[in-house]
Amino acid sequence: MKKVLIILLCLASTGLWAQSTEFGIKGGLNYGSTGDIDGFQDAVDDFPDITEGESKAGYHFGIYTKFGISAVFIQPELVYTKLTTDYGAFEYNLDKIDLPVLLGVDILGPLNIKAGPSFQYITNNEIDNDRFEISDVENDISVGYQLGAGLNLGSLGIDVRYEGAFTENTAFNETASDNFNIDSRPSQWILSLSLAL
Repeated sequence: MKKVLIILLCLASTGLWAQSTEFGIKGGLNYGSTGDIDGFQDAVDDFPDITEGESKAGYHFGIYTKFGISAVFIQPELVYTKLTTDYGAFEYNLDKIDLPVLLGVDILGPLNIKAGPSFQYITNNEIDNDRFEISDVENDISVGYQLGAGLNLGSLGIDVRYEGAFTENTAFNETASDNFNIDSRPSQWILSLSLAL
């Protein structure tokens, strides 16, 4: 009898989630930078034109799904992100696949808030200066977080989020006599438009 009740509860809850399932596409701009240079002073001694990382605009696009009960929803996404950081002597370019899994709540009419972990898989990282050569990052996959707010206007959605890191994910410079490393995990603001299909 207990097994039957558990199965019925699972089926009932699955039906409730399925009643408000949404799928769509999304894209937009992101503004931020990767992390600090480890060994920055040594790098400045060797290369005086190196600076702390400055934020630049990038872009992202991908797909999402959203399902929930009443005002509470879960929103997983699969997004390609391009980000560039200016370190004076060079620009550090990062391409990654993001998989945020966000828990959200509709709080007032079309307005919602959401937060959750964001898994990052780096597909490419490179420096645009022949004097330097960057190696692969320490971990291809790392975990950060996203939090923000959204506005649903029919099938159109607008999101503003902040993405941060729990830990560093080092990319190693292989050319300087006093080696320095770059934290490849970005901190960025994300502005997205989404369209439910």
